[in-house]
Amino acid sequence: MNIFNIFTLLGGLALFLFGMEAMGDGLKKLSGSKLEKILGHLTSNPLKAVLLGTCVTAIIQSSSATTVMVVGFVNSGIMGLNQAVGIIMGANIGTTVTSWLLSMTGINGSNFFIQMLEPSSFSPILAFVGIVFLMFCKSEKKQDLGTILLGFYVLMTGMEIMSGSVAPLAEMPEFTKLMTLFDNPILGMLVGAIMTAVIQSSSASVGILQALCMTGTVPYGVAIPIIMGQNIGTCITAILSAIGANRNSKRASLIHLYFNLIGTTIFMIAFYTSNLFVHYDFLHTAANAVGIATIHSGFNITATLLLLPFSKKLVSLSYLTLPLKPEEERKESPVLHLLDDRFLEKPSFALSQATDVAKLIMKELQELLLLKKEEEDSYQIINYNKMQKTYNNLDKEISALNDYLMKISSYPLSHSDNYFINHLLQGIGELKGISSHIFHIGTIDEKMTVKQQQLSSKAKIEMRELLNTFHSAMEQIIYFIEVPNDYQCEEGNSKLMEIRKLIKERRKNHINRLKEGTCTIDVGMFYIDILSHFEQISTHCTNLLEQMEDL
Repeated sequence: MNIFNIFTLLGGLALFLFGMEAMGDGLKKLSGSKLEKILGHLTSNPLKAVLLGTCVTAIIQSSSATTVMVVGFVNSGIMGLNQAVGIIMGANIGTTVTSWLLSMTGINGSNFFIQMLEPSSFSPILAFVGIVFLMFCKSEKKQDLGTILLGFYVLMTGMEIMSGSVAPLAEMPEFTKLMTLFDNPILGMLVGAIMTAVIQSSSASVGILQALCMTGTVPYGVAIPIIMGQNIGTCITAILSAIGANRNSKRASLIHLYFNLIGTTIFMIAFYTSNLFVHYDFLHTAANAVGIATIHSGFNITATLLLLPFSKKLVSLSYLTLPLKPEEERKESPVLHLLDDRFLEKPSFALSQATDVAKLIMKELQELLLLKKEEEDSYQIINYNKMQKTYNNLDKEISALNDYLMKISSYPLSHSDNYFINHLLQGIGELKGISSHIFHIGTIDEKMTVKQQQLSSKAKIEMRELLNTFHSAMEQIIYFIEVPNDYQCEEGNSKLMEIRKLIKERRKNHINRLKEGTCTIDVGMFYIDILSHFEQISTHCTNLLEQMEDL
């Protein structure tokens, strides 16, 4: 083996990693935010959580992506630690699918159908279909599918190049001697863990091992400890993603680490202890790609079956490592935790989270209008102290949502997602306007309280009716954002038109009360200002409804 073989090996590794990344990106875009929504909401049953974690990881081809997403879910409060355990275990099983795909490169036979199972036979066809989809299809889904097919071809090509570049190692006695050094299980585990931690992908690490095994010089006695180490090394991604997150997220990354450490420890002790008595002959035989895939899957499935009944103990262990602290309680709005930067790797899901936050802000604005005293004698439109605190939180949330959408827009997005972001950004401007006018109403109301001025009994009744109508209108808008349909849109617009009519009537009634002397000029000015702000809120609500209707 010479320097040019090393160059070829590096080029093959580059293609392998690029193909894996391209295939993963295509799968992520094609799936949209559906997979993450499923993960977030259907994980109450531990066994179901394992199955979901397995399926999602098998689809997106990355256990690291799944575990990082889980850390984000825990950080945002969407998921509890007990739910996270099952998904983390399932992710370890799902990632073994890649090793089975790569094992297909070892298929040999003269039969036509057997030859067609070889990636070198069918992957060029997939690549051709993929490039046709990318170049000639306008459908985004077909283009994403084209990216997946091309990614698969590049992945398999990289694997074949790596296998070809290391083939001369089979004739080098030095390499054989080097492999015998890894007969030490501890050393083999360290090599596997470090290699995977550097690459940050157990799938890629296993692929490299499978390529080396094709030389026929790597025995199972060397391969098994390396595979065990690879399972530990893959935890580095989740640990890094938990830096800067809350303590619960750090516990989720620790659960991932503990699961792999405990599973590996139990396996290594049981396997090598039994070997003292049984003496497994296969340890000295050359490993192959299928054997590597079998061990990789077998270990993760066995570890999951063994440790799933003790999932609560893993959670307890994470709490022993990071005990609860009094200051662990969230001091900032829980809404902000939904806008987790970890979700940005999946822009479609991040956008879905941003939409959820927009709905929550709308509900908070609705509640803000209802912060009023119920007793008519001491009637206030808005409880000022409570309103000021809520307004400050809302202001932070709206600004954070705007910043988060700008971050999302810097990632590769589909045309429909880009369109959605533009309208949602304009919608945020309307939310900001609604919030600002509610705050001004609260300020006017507080001035009236300080000056010990009150609305007339008729004006109080009118204001209460106006507030109730606003509440109904906002309810319709929230329904429309959640489940867009023509009926909710028409209802929302109908309520907003009713509000504008009510405001006109209130102004006429106010002028009549001034003429009759039942309302003072000072109170009347406050009342007119309040009506003007309500009119502006109505306009912002109408604009918001139009933005959502265009989506």
